[in-house]
Amino acid sequence: MLVNENVIEQLCMDAGHARTQKARKYQMLGNVSITKVEYENENNFEIHAKVSGTEQYDTYVEVKNGEVEEISCDCPDYYNTYGVCKHSLASVFEFDRNGFQDIKKSDIIKNQDSITRQNNKNANKYNGFHQIVKTLYNEELDEIDSDIDVELKNKGTIKIEPQIIYDKFTREMKIEFKIGNKRMYKLKNLAEFYVRMMNKEFYKYGDKLEFVHTQEVFEENSQKMLDFIMKYAEVIAYTNSSANSNYRYYGKALNESSIIIGNTAIDELFDTLENKTVLITREYEKQNIKFIDQNPDLTFRLEKIDNDEYRIIADFDVFKIVILNGKKYKYVLTDENLYRCNKEFEKTTLRLLKIFRENFLTQISLGKDELGELFSVVLSKVKNAIKIEPGLLEEIKEYEPEKLGVKIFLDYDKNNYLVADVRLCYGENEFNPLNSQEEKEFKYSRNLIEETKAMNIFRKTGFMFDVQNLKFILPDEDKIYEFLTNDINYYMKKFEVLATENFKSKEVAKPKIGTVGVRVENNLLEIDMDKLNIDLKQLEDILQKYKLKKKYYRLKDGSFLDLQESNEIDFIDKLISGTDVDYKELESGTIRLPVNRTLYLNQLLKEIKGTEIVKNKEYKNIINGLDKNLLDEDEKIPEEVEPILRPYQKTGFKWLKTLDRYKFGGILADDMGLGKTIQIISILLDYKQNTEDAKTSIVVSPSSLSLNWKNEIEKFAPDLKIKVIRGTASERKMKINQLEKYDVIITSYDLLKRDIDVYKDKKYCFKYIIADEAQYLKNNTTKNAKAIKMLNAETRFALTGTPIENSLAELWSIFDLIMPGYLFSYKEFKSTYEMPIVRDEDRDAMNKLKMLIEPFVLRRTKKEVLTELPEKTITVLNNEMEEEQRNIYLSYLVQAKQELQDEISAKGYERSQIKILAALTRLRQICCHPGLFIEDYKGGSSKLDQCMEIVEDGITAGHKILLFSTYTSMFEILEKELNKRNIKYFKLTGSTKVDERIELVDEFNQNKDISVFLISLKAGGTGLNLIGADMVIHYDPWWNLSAENQATDRAYRIGQKNNVQVYKLITKDSIEEKIYELQQRKAELTDNMLNTQTTFINKLSKDDIMNLFS
Repeated sequence: MLVNENVIEQLCMDAGHARTQKARKYQMLGNVSITKVEYENENNFEIHAKVSGTEQYDTYVEVKNGEVEEISCDCPDYYNTYGVCKHSLASVFEFDRNGFQDIKKSDIIKNQDSITRQNNKNANKYNGFHQIVKTLYNEELDEIDSDIDVELKNKGTIKIEPQIIYDKFTREMKIEFKIGNKRMYKLKNLAEFYVRMMNKEFYKYGDKLEFVHTQEVFEENSQKMLDFIMKYAEVIAYTNSSANSNYRYYGKALNESSIIIGNTAIDELFDTLENKTVLITREYEKQNIKFIDQNPDLTFRLEKIDNDEYRIIADFDVFKIVILNGKKYKYVLTDENLYRCNKEFEKTTLRLLKIFRENFLTQISLGKDELGELFSVVLSKVKNAIKIEPGLLEEIKEYEPEKLGVKIFLDYDKNNYLVADVRLCYGENEFNPLNSQEEKEFKYSRNLIEETKAMNIFRKTGFMFDVQNLKFILPDEDKIYEFLTNDINYYMKKFEVLATENFKSKEVAKPKIGTVGVRVENNLLEIDMDKLNIDLKQLEDILQKYKLKKKYYRLKDGSFLDLQESNEIDFIDKLISGTDVDYKELESGTIRLPVNRTLYLNQLLKEIKGTEIVKNKEYKNIINGLDKNLLDEDEKIPEEVEPILRPYQKTGFKWLKTLDRYKFGGILADDMGLGKTIQIISILLDYKQNTEDAKTSIVVSPSSLSLNWKNEIEKFAPDLKIKVIRGTASERKMKINQLEKYDVIITSYDLLKRDIDVYKDKKYCFKYIIADEAQYLKNNTTKNAKAIKMLNAETRFALTGTPIENSLAELWSIFDLIMPGYLFSYKEFKSTYEMPIVRDEDRDAMNKLKMLIEPFVLRRTKKEVLTELPEKTITVLNNEMEEEQRNIYLSYLVQAKQELQDEISAKGYERSQIKILAALTRLRQICCHPGLFIEDYKGGSSKLDQCMEIVEDGITAGHKILLFSTYTSMFEILEKELNKRNIKYFKLTGSTKVDERIELVDEFNQNKDISVFLISLKAGGTGLNLIGADMVIHYDPWWNLSAENQATDRAYRIGQKNNVQVYKLITKDSIEEKIYELQQRKAELTDNMLNTQTTFINKLSKDDIMNLFS
């Protein structure tokens, strides 16, 4: 031995198992050439070598005192790891095994005495590094070593020989294997073979067989067999492993020397050995069988015994044949071959063989009377399995049945049940199969298989046997309808179908409306529907079925009305549900409705095709006048505002004026910042200029916007006399009593509810009621909503960018102001629209409601109409809580969740709302800054740090910033931070007076030194024009996204010249992330009703709430 075993062991450990195995391959293949050696003893030497792989690599190894002093190679693996590569290790193996010609044996013997026990001191100083190398690179060696794999591709010489063992008693087949080249060795343990192959191990089977286990060493003809072995050996290895002891109680679960051939295995084995000859052992005898993909020659014959008797016999021993079942195929094992049978052979010959064997028969006898069944039953199934000599076939041909024909006579009985009288026909001869006497007397050959098929069709389509009348009967209405609409077509293809006049008169009919007459007279909308092909007295029952999604309605005369995809029934249903028509009125054929239903009716009429619609002139005028795409281009706009109105604002003016002409109310729902105020001012001015003895109008707005309305009217319509109702109660009363002196009075929602009795006593009918920021009226039960609805006016308009924020009840409340009763009572609205839409996501209810409201809502978005508006970019920035902040949050989260569960269990969800809100508020405050509710908190807040960083960067870049928060107490912390940095700022909260607000807004827009405006989300979300800012920061998310959008639009509105950057600060893994997700869901609510989308959410459910604490 030239190299100390400990040195080799250390090198192998450093190289790793995979490199070591591949180094041995190089050495065994003769790929290593030693070029120079300086040798003292087994612990001190230097080796220079060349190793051939994909390229030839130079290696160098130096060992001193039993330690590896230096090792190098110019291969990629060495430059990646600077450790032991397979090439350098192969050079050591080669030197240790074969030496080098310049080293004399005497030198080796002479130096043996100088070997010291330093062998046990092998260097450990490289161990840490080499362990890293071993871990990171061993798996990649398989790819790096492709050079060897390529070389070995065509060098496979090892064969695999399978041997099959078949036990006729257990009917079990198994397979064993031998491998080798000149001499074959039995594979005694397949599990161990599998492991060797997976690890590419070197193993010696005997003197004549040793090799590294790779797929390439096996000859090409054995590759498929190798794949087969590997698949099933893996199962054996896994099943028998110690990790799967549950598969066995004692010993090995599976034999490791052979593979049991089951259903799947025999299919795969046949694919592997097709057209090959294999040794098989049966009953201790060995012989060769060939795997053949064809049917074996197994034949049955029909023979005549005498004039009245025949028999079916086999030309082979039916009990000697071995049939093996695969998963896909059946196989027949004979003395010489294993046949794979096709499906036809399996269904015929093997099927007949099975009958012989199961009944222990060698022949089957039959008489002349059974020849008909031979043809109709046996030969129809196994015709190709039985040979009949031509002469015999001609002799018995007369017993073959004629082709079966089936006649059906359809009718309805007195109960309107469907009746089928059936006749089975063979040529000119026929009988009723349900009449046992007729069947018994029928003397002709019959095809029993075809008869059974025909009778099964009746049963599968629901027909029952009417014993008394000897007919098939179908009593179930659903099945009758299915028969008439679908099944009858199948019957007509299969059978001869005849029908009575009674049957023909009760076919399935489609609803049809011949003519609809519509007219507007005396401020009423009249609809004539007397040309409907339905008995109007049954209409209520018909619509009930339609609402239940029934496919049909059965009329009293027994005929069917098809309700599927019926535009006519859909029209009537929507007309009734959208107008609250009484069925009794509908039965008369003429319906009278309020004129404000005209536009809804027109939408419905567009959906029915093939119906003549007769409209009078007044009806057409209303429709054309309110079509948003056909508004009167000649409508005159007051000259004071005409030059400053944008095109979409002129459209809004014309739309409002057309509504007013017919005393319809409307919702101007333009996006925030699109100038809803100027459109209303134009209407007020137009009315004043074109009306003698003009009435006063009233504008009701949030208190913060009252002066803004005054300023806007004075700016754009100085001719209008205006009065803001404010001051003490007595001062306000005096102004209200003098309201006739003014064109417009302005009040707030808060003052209106205080002064409502004064208005009621006044009994004045205003020209217009203008409800600004009408979302203040979303709750119909509040004093704000009740007060404004007590006022009288000719026309009522609502202004809001968010007519729906959380629920459809808000939309109903606004409509209850602008057109009382249009959306019915709230109770009816809730049951007909709100609950079906919110709870069931009912698309039909959604579409009906959209058709009702669409004519009276005008909504445009900035994206649609302000193409010149600069870009708005919204960025969501996440921040992670600091450690102390995180601990506080998680601690409170666990505590709050448990307390809430206990509270809800004790009091119920509805009565726990205050506690839930308090818990949610605490969690949100911790995300903002724990100091909001923990006194003397000294820790930090990642969100605060993030916010101040954005503020500083923004100011440095020349931006002016609006900073919104829902917590005014957060401003105290922010103010300290701003003061530390000498940043000048303004602050606006709910306590800021109205006059002061306007001054702060004007100053901020004009003063470049004021960089930051701290604004409470609720106080500053509406009515402010802050286009001096071009950066918006939402410090914390609010439940309602529209509130944040309104706040953002203080800067992103008409007049803004700069791009606006919006930042939303969201604390990661917290309640804020869940609030943000809810915002995105709730944002769909407005789009659903005002645009074209079709999903809905409502206010938070119990599950939503509890998910916030998850």
